[in-house]
Amino acid sequence: MANLFMTNEELGKKDDDHKRTKIPPIRSPQWNAARIPPRKTLKRLAIALTVAIFVYLFIHNIPTDNPIRDRRHPVYRPVPAQHPSNAPSIPKLNPDRPWRPPTKPETVKQRPKLIPEVDLKPVPDVGYNGPITFPNLAVSLQAIYETQGTSPTNKNILFAASSLKSAAKLLPMACQMGTELRSYVHFALVSRSDIDMEQLQAINGIDQSCQIIFHDARLDKSTESTETRLSKGVSRAFHHLQTYMHPQTVLVDASGEEEEYFLPAARGQASEEGFPLIELPEGAQKHLAWMTKLDSASLAAWNKVNVEIMVYASTGTAGSLVRLLKSLSAADFTACAIPHLTIELSHDIDAATTQFLRNFQWPPFRAHNPTHVRQLTLRHRIPRKSLTEEESSVRFLESFWPADQHSHVLVLSPNIELSPRFYHYLKYALLEYSYSVPATMQQWDSRLLGISLELPSTHPGDALRPFSPPSASKKATPAQQQKQQKKTSTDSSTPFLWQAPGSNAVLYSGQKWTELHKLVSKSLEFLHQQQQHASTANPALNSFTQKQISKHYPSWLEHALRLARARGYLTLYPSPQTARNLATVHNELYHRPEEYRGSDAGGGSDSGIWNELGKQKEEISLSPGSLLDSLPAGGNLLPFGDMPLLDWEGRTTSLAEVDRRAGEYVDDFRRAMGCGKLEKGKSQMGEDGEEDGEDERTILGNGVRRGGVENLFCIR
Repeated sequence: MANLFMTNEELGKKDDDHKRTKIPPIRSPQWNAARIPPRKTLKRLAIALTVAIFVYLFIHNIPTDNPIRDRRHPVYRPVPAQHPSNAPSIPKLNPDRPWRPPTKPETVKQRPKLIPEVDLKPVPDVGYNGPITFPNLAVSLQAIYETQGTSPTNKNILFAASSLKSAAKLLPMACQMGTELRSYVHFALVSRSDIDMEQLQAINGIDQSCQIIFHDARLDKSTESTETRLSKGVSRAFHHLQTYMHPQTVLVDASGEEEEYFLPAARGQASEEGFPLIELPEGAQKHLAWMTKLDSASLAAWNKVNVEIMVYASTGTAGSLVRLLKSLSAADFTACAIPHLTIELSHDIDAATTQFLRNFQWPPFRAHNPTHVRQLTLRHRIPRKSLTEEESSVRFLESFWPADQHSHVLVLSPNIELSPRFYHYLKYALLEYSYSVPATMQQWDSRLLGISLELPSTHPGDALRPFSPPSASKKATPAQQQKQQKKTSTDSSTPFLWQAPGSNAVLYSGQKWTELHKLVSKSLEFLHQQQQHASTANPALNSFTQKQISKHYPSWLEHALRLARARGYLTLYPSPQTARNLATVHNELYHRPEEYRGSDAGGGSDSGIWNELGKQKEEISLSPGSLLDSLPAGGNLLPFGDMPLLDWEGRTTSLAEVDRRAGEYVDDFRRAMGCGKLEKGKSQMGEDGEEDGEDERTILGNGVRRGGVENLFCIR
């Protein structure tokens, strides 16, 4: 212990004088202290052990089921060839009548299917943000080559959903559209849920009869993905669907049930890729059931169609105007955006109307209007004197000019009261008869001047002459006549085509409205030239310019009739049963057009004329029934070839006869204008410069339709 604690008294001395001795290599056995290892060594050992454990766990957990690939782009995971049952079956469309669905078989009662319970609770976000892959999308996209998905123009319609609640709303509509066999209907699930696709179909009652092609567009590890990754996955899924399918339109649920990331991503990709996106509102399955009967070409124009409403309120129609505007506010416009409304007011406006217009809100408060833009234009006339025929026509026609070929105008009279469902029929008929595949192939759109919402009760040439709509038997094949014999007389009503235009509630095509502008402009120019040379007036002109339309109708309707007779245009009128679901005309507050109030309009006062007419025909009352129930053929719109056709005088005719009379009318028109006959060579030349093999009169009518209203006049 003395050596350990060094208690020797000589420790304080310097040992310089001590003799150096050789130190043995091994310490004396008396030394018992152990050497403690340095702290740095222990720290290094701990770090090395930790790294070794981490490397072992990393190597042990490396996934071995993924193939080697380039991870810079999202790819599809190939599916083994030994599982061909995953490929969807392609429905066969009707090749004979693609616009008319086949007769559906009678429903057979089946045993109720056991619906498995599914947990619809959202999966918590665990933060996975790895590369984007679609394990199950490739097989379904590769199997749809028969639908011509690589072509920009095809018959593919796509329903897409992310939320299972939204899928439950879309699948019944997709099933109904698929059974019509007018389009190839696809459904893509871009969801976070890991529900099996067969289980999704069983829950919503979807079977093979629905003719739906399903696509599983969910990401890998979708239940663990962040919303950012899911949003990117939606965009990439739509990109691949657009590349391999080219859907003519994509339908999504916009009722508020969708995931927050889905709709913004879908809108962004639709804008980038250029495909139409239809956002279905709440209650679309009930209110927009008619859209399932449209084909892919009609649905592709869903967002292109633009309709403006124009109301011409003359003096003394204040009460009728208020009633009309109230019915407009109560209408259902879920089919599209709220139309712009223009009201033409006379110089004299009473205080009650002024107060009503001050508080009138358009679009209505209940309508969806995110921008809060007031789409209402009021035009007040300054001159207090009554308008002439020319001034009234010009003022009315100048109120609208189409922006493009998809712009149309709905002309409303103050005497009209509209049904809440009128706009659904209007868009349904417009899309079917102007944009569908059969409409463009058979050129229905070139024949259609307008679509009327009301059934006329009188002839436009004579306000006291009642008009009776034709029955279905007047335009029926022998097979159809046998079917009609089994029906009652109330079922014989049918929509029909009439050369006589209307002015109470008619949608006019934008292209035809442009032609009407040109016709009126050329007519007024010619009349002014004749007035400057009164001594050289043409006697034939006086007989030709004699009015064919009664003075109980506005003066601009005379020009519309001339256009229809010269070009062979037709106006579509609804059947009596459908008209009750669209509009009705109130005659108790009728007033003549302002330009004719000081003239003899055929004898008798305004109220006396309509009281006499009321004894012959009762006013139509609006019906609260369903729109589809009021349409013939189970809610399908009839082709033009199956409708009765009337000339402007109300007599049954044919398209060939319409063309022949159009040629005669053009000949008489040009003779009255002092121009002579239209050149035969020019009228016979079609758009391709080749002669047609038709007779001269038919050629003349067709030639005028091709050349335009300029051929009616000598002046250019």
